[in-house]
Amino acid sequence: MTFDRPPADFFDRVGGEQFFVDLVAEFYRGVAEDTELRALYPEYPDLAPAEERLRLFLMQYWGGPGTYSQQRGHPRLRMRHAPYVVNLDMRDRWLRHMRAALDKLQPEPELESWLWRYFEMAADSMRNVEG
Repeated sequence: MTFDRPPADFFDRVGGEQFFVDLVAEFYRGVAEDTELRALYPEYPDLAPAEERLRLFLMQYWGGPGTYSQQRGHPRLRMRHAPYVVNLDMRDRWLRHMRAALDKLQPEPELESWLWRYFEMAADSMRNVEG
């Protein structure tokens, strides 16, 4: 699946940094209550470090500041997720929490469509185990 880049003004149109702060915070509220997903973060008493990484990555991807790459280098998402079992169930759990976060924030339909298509593609591409 190919994924075209979003409009150049996407970051500003969706609400800039605050949108991604809210989206990722809402997403991780769901993750914190999901026993299977929460188990992927045993080294963290809270999910703040993971939340910060996802927020910075998404902000950069959608046209915001390049802080993620400045701090962590190239995203290398598949490599960074390789140590974890990401099967169909884990992908679906991740998507369920991201869907709930998007539904709560209700970005305008065109922008929501861009976000959701990306999240589906990205979540599916992280799968590293059949089933």
